[in-house]
Amino acid sequence: MGRWAIAVHGGAGIDPNLPVEKQEQAKQLLTRCLNLGIAALRSNVSAIDVVELVVRELETDPLFNSGRGSALTENGTVEMEASIMDGTKRRCGAVSGITTVKNPISLARLVMDKSPHSYLAFSGAEDFARKQGVETVENDYFVTEDNVGMLKLAKEANSILFDYRVPLIGCAGAAVTDSPLQMNGLPISIYAPETVGCVVVDGEGRCAAGTSTGGLMNKMMGRIGDSPLIGAGTYASELCGVSCTGEGEAIIRSTLARDVSAVMEYKGVGLQEAVDYVIKERLDEGFAGLIAVSSKGEVVCGFNCNGMFRGCATEDGFMEVAMWE
Repeated sequence: MGRWAIAVHGGAGIDPNLPVEKQEQAKQLLTRCLNLGIAALRSNVSAIDVVELVVRELETDPLFNSGRGSALTENGTVEMEASIMDGTKRRCGAVSGITTVKNPISLARLVMDKSPHSYLAFSGAEDFARKQGVETVENDYFVTEDNVGMLKLAKEANSILFDYRVPLIGCAGAAVTDSPLQMNGLPISIYAPETVGCVVVDGEGRCAAGTSTGGLMNKMMGRIGDSPLIGAGTYASELCGVSCTGEGEAIIRSTLARDVSAVMEYKGVGLQEAVDYVIKERLDEGFAGLIAVSSKGEVVCGFNCNGMFRGCATEDGFMEVAMWE
């Protein structure tokens, strides 16, 4: 028997001017999700079940960018994506282009458990959801008043907005496009994505990981980020479980989640050293963060930006919820 550990995240990159009440809301949500996972682990629930349980909670709350409260596309609709992976046999499931499924992480789990495939997208994923009898809602359920306002700002600025909840105080639309930050050579605004994720190792040493997001505000229709891509946004093996957040294009280029496991396997190093290495050496000019657990009961968070919404807990009683470095 090993030691269990759990970590959750609500996105890497936090605006320094984020209102205190928003910071407190984020901390309260992360604490609630950690306590949910801790209770399940103490009841000997498996790692993969705990991951799904916690990510569902994050998707249901509109605070972060997943499920209800997801970022809006250029057309004002929501297209969500999620993935989940069980490290025991490296089984995985992923979905993209989800518009009606209330909890995309559970649909990803069904792709893993109930289909012969690993990844379903758009109409095919929606058809599969209906056949599986999962809970669906109208697309308007996912849209919030804050999102509508931030999409308007993004369109006025002709920009992709990462953090669609941080008020651009004193910034006209033109000021956003003057930002030195770029994605694939195009200007973006404040760097603060709010993808959610959870990683767990249970008392049996089984690792699992899951990630869910609405993507980027004002993203092109059909855009797919790192979150549903196994090896990029999510990965789990017999050694560790990893969930990433941040600039999706940079995470995809670096296959960030898989790299943590690969460094542990090929270099024979521990979790902390592996995370430090991939954050420092694999992101090029991109910004991102990740949470990770190992089969030994270790838990590590790493990021190369100004902050990351995160929380972690271990069987020996350690628990932390944090935002900044």
